[in-house]
Amino acid sequence: MPTPQQILDALKRIKYPGLSRDIVSFGMVKDIEVGSTGVTVVLAPTTTREDVITELRAAIAQTVTAIPGVTAVEIAITAPELAPRRATPAPAGIPGVTHIVAVASGKGGVGKSTVAVNLALALATLGHRVGLLDADVYGPSVPLMLGLTERPAATADKRIVPLEKFGIKVISLGLFIAARTPVIWRGPMITKLLVQFFREVEWGTLDYLVLDLPPGTGDAQLTITQQVPLTGGVIVTTPQDVALLDVKRGVAMFQQVNAPVLGVIENMSYHVCAGCGARADLFGHGGGARVAAEFRIPFLGEVPLVRDIRAAADAGTPIVAAARGHAQSQAFLTIAERVVSAVAAQPAAAAPMVH
Repeated sequence: MPTPQQILDALKRIKYPGLSRDIVSFGMVKDIEVGSTGVTVVLAPTTTREDVITELRAAIAQTVTAIPGVTAVEIAITAPELAPRRATPAPAGIPGVTHIVAVASGKGGVGKSTVAVNLALALATLGHRVGLLDADVYGPSVPLMLGLTERPAATADKRIVPLEKFGIKVISLGLFIAARTPVIWRGPMITKLLVQFFREVEWGTLDYLVLDLPPGTGDAQLTITQQVPLTGGVIVTTPQDVALLDVKRGVAMFQQVNAPVLGVIENMSYHVCAGCGARADLFGHGGGARVAAEFRIPFLGEVPLVRDIRAAADAGTPIVAAARGHAQSQAFLTIAERVVSAVAAQPAAAAPMVH
């Protein structure tokens, strides 16, 4: 019979569904018992989703039975260990909101808002209840991308009612100011606004609240990490090296505030000719995957530079809402599925509800 270490080494080849990390590095394999009647693997998955657990069972059984000398395999499922409490009080959650996912970028101009909007729509398409908070105070572009022009209403007790479009709830400073009005605010004003958006908006019941963060690492990001418990961050980049340097700052920012990085998305990954369909790597290619591998975080996918994505956003109907069957809509849907898997893999993550 093989030793427990040999079995553990074999289990390192099993990736968590949808992610690049294996179940051993996630700490899910709690014990391995080798006896005369076979092998028992004690597994503590970080999700209650039956489809994921079934897939893990099958992969473990196939991997272990392939080891010479193993005659039978038993897989025991146990509850994951509770994470140790933080020394400082954790920020209060938003009532009714299960997961808060921040979409960030180390620099501007990488298409972060386009990704955030289409990611939110893709999550809603998968059946989740989704809200989108435009936290990019200095450049609130979400209203334009969603074709929103009306001003949010207020309840009798002066709480803000978010607008709804394409099945998601939306709030943005851009809904309260004129399109050409510049936002010249100091840090305390930004803090006050974001706290209001978190605490005084009637978000209702949401599976995911997607935050479109401003680029960089400043007052808004610090306020967000202090005010709400982030489920995790998604970092948007482009392939060229100068953008990847800023990705590293973004990763470091999330690590410093103890928020897991759910993965990296490479936007404008390559150009697709509208006429002939030929591909051209205008900014290089593969940088996002390389930086993800360097930090050992998931690479969630790549989004090409396609005219249809830009045109759809400018028209107020993002590509996922305008044409769900479009190849680029399918790219965003795949990324959304990987984000859901990455969230499910977090130790404290609750299983999101699908309707």
